[in-house]
Amino acid sequence: MRQPVILITGANGEIGHGLVEHFGRNGDHGVVALDLKPMDERLDALCTASITGDILDDNLLKRLISEYEIHAIYHLAALLSTRSEYTPDTAHKVNVNGTLNLLELAAEQSRWHGQPVKFLFPSSIAAYGLPDLATKTEAGAVREDQWAAPKTMYGCNKLYCEQLGRYYTRHYRQLAADRAPSGVDFRAIRFPGLISAVTMPSGGTSDYAPEMIHAAARGESYACFVPEHAQIPFMAMPDAIKSLVQLSAAPAEALQRGVYNVNAFSITAGQVRDWVVEAFPNGKITFEPDAPRVAIVDSWPAEVNDDPARRDWGWKPDYDLARAFDEYLLPTIRSFYHR
Repeated sequence: MRQPVILITGANGEIGHGLVEHFGRNGDHGVVALDLKPMDERLDALCTASITGDILDDNLLKRLISEYEIHAIYHLAALLSTRSEYTPDTAHKVNVNGTLNLLELAAEQSRWHGQPVKFLFPSSIAAYGLPDLATKTEAGAVREDQWAAPKTMYGCNKLYCEQLGRYYTRHYRQLAADRAPSGVDFRAIRFPGLISAVTMPSGGTSDYAPEMIHAAARGESYACFVPEHAQIPFMAMPDAIKSLVQLSAAPAEALQRGVYNVNAFSITAGQVRDWVVEAFPNGKITFEPDAPRVAIVDSWPAEVNDDPARRDWGWKPDYDLARAFDEYLLPTIRSFYHR
């Protein structure tokens, strides 16, 4: 008899760690963790199974279908923004084909056990593409349906996968004579830059902020690749976990859209530097802007409007700027590097 589980892909990443810990301790179903690398030993004990493998591996996906009854998928596996620019073809395979594979898996699982499969998808502010700094300044807090013209392969991938999810949920096989709903309940969050105190940055263009913090905590120098005035929204990792769990728990009838912005605080690179050097005086932060990456960050909103998330499923961050630094990032990182 197949065991009811939640599947978390990319489980060894920043968000994956938090979700495995949450559902491993509090969930009604077991957790199957999937990643290219073996699962962190500390979290492995919380999982029903830890599988090392690739979301592009058809045989692996067939194994998941045959061995488990999957009721929710948290699809975190992705090639992030900076790396995607160097290998756009690989990024498309991983980010788009991998997502399509898992949407198909969700649809097949729903057919097997007769219940909708929730598909939680972390999208990104990279799905936006403002043309210049003047427009970015004038735009203010950007809504989900504005400026969706990404300049990066990662952003294009995320935007397209949002549309794939909408198709599977609302329009699946709409011309088929035997048409039936796919059973996929797709829900996406466009995350701002995420900052974790317990896992290292892993290749996102917004990672200049966590990279600053971790380098300074180690007493190292760090040359920031965007200028001091560069500004985008950020979020502490516990709020990212909270938002996914909260959106997943929301009744389907309450959700008026499939993709939601979430917001916590907006900050410039110079302000991040000021917080960091006050906390870790031995760290030396300088600014050496890299024009191509600056252009990418400049195309992302300085702020996003998250009114729909607050209205539909009660979103509200726990960590504003001061609390994110004073109560989460700085004490946790100090403890991590001085244990």
